[in-house]
Amino acid sequence: MKLLICFGTRPEAIKMAPICLELNKRQIAFKLCVTAQHREMLDQVLDFFQLVPDYDLDLMQPNQSLNMLSSRILYEMDAILKKEQFDLVLVHGDTTTSTLVALAAFHGNYKVAHVEAGLRTYDKTSPFPEELNRQITGRISDFHFAPTQKAKNNLLKENVYESNVIVTGNTVIDSLNITLKKIEHGYNNAFIESLNETINFNKRVILVTGHRRESFGAGFENVCEAILEISKIYEVEIVFPVHLNPNVQRVVYEKLSSIKNIHLIAPLDYPSFVWLMNKAVLIISDSGGIQEEAPSLNIPVLVTRETTEREEGITSGCSILVGTNTTKIIHEAYRILTTHKGNDKMTNPYGEGLAAIKIVDFIQNNILINE
Repeated sequence: MKLLICFGTRPEAIKMAPICLELNKRQIAFKLCVTAQHREMLDQVLDFFQLVPDYDLDLMQPNQSLNMLSSRILYEMDAILKKEQFDLVLVHGDTTTSTLVALAAFHGNYKVAHVEAGLRTYDKTSPFPEELNRQITGRISDFHFAPTQKAKNNLLKENVYESNVIVTGNTVIDSLNITLKKIEHGYNNAFIESLNETINFNKRVILVTGHRRESFGAGFENVCEAILEISKIYEVEIVFPVHLNPNVQRVVYEKLSSIKNIHLIAPLDYPSFVWLMNKAVLIISDSGGIQEEAPSLNIPVLVTRETTEREEGITSGCSILVGTNTTKIIHEAYRILTTHKGNDKMTNPYGEGLAAIKIVDFIQNNILINE
């Protein structure tokens, strides 16, 4: 049995790393391919989890269009899939990498397994292009590792065979637990030292992130207006690791520079971000991964998106969907900052950190055994 694991972005790497580690633990051989859709941020995660790719396509280019990236992934993967015969190709989530690798594998008549399968908004423009990426990857895939029962139900409604859908929880919780354990055992780095020196952690900390394409322009301006107002009203420290995309940087630095209690910082590596996230009392973000991680840390999230494919967090009260409505963001921040108790225990609807074990169990017992 030959396994190929492919990913290209930092979030994918974070969520696929526990599967790689579990395969290594069981001495199940696999090949790792990265497209490097994110280069520097991807490499940081690979280093942290001590993963070395067998294939590094290094496809990242400045201002690269999605079509150009897609064509290059198909071209490069074609060569790899012809060079080696794989019995199963594992992809993750909703990226251009996952969809195009799955398509390349389908063209080569290889089986595909989709990790974090079944998430849906059913609005192909939100999130863009992730929603349609998920649907396409779901149509191609033979095995579907759904993080929740709701995700499984979405797939069943799309006529996926129930025997091919396995509810596992989300592997991001596995990675979070691994990272928190390392931090508890003294892990430190230059990012964490710098944060300790520049942020007043005696005050309540609000963590902000943003990067979604559908919010470029007026959406990000509205979010920044809300952040500015919150900084004036409350005795808080607001920390905003600013995404490298120029559409984000231009607005954020124009609106929020030189405010004493707003700290605009460079993007953090993964363990430093987990360390900072664990210090926050509130997170304002459009990130999918943060919606999944924060409940394990008992931190509420204001989701600055119009829709979310992670409705379980909304239903359970761990997250609040606020869109890019300035007034709503301010109102919900007020409600949380005045009523939320840091010791309130949340139940994470995305699992307890056993997803990688369940995924590898299925591969070992249902695929390897048939070889």
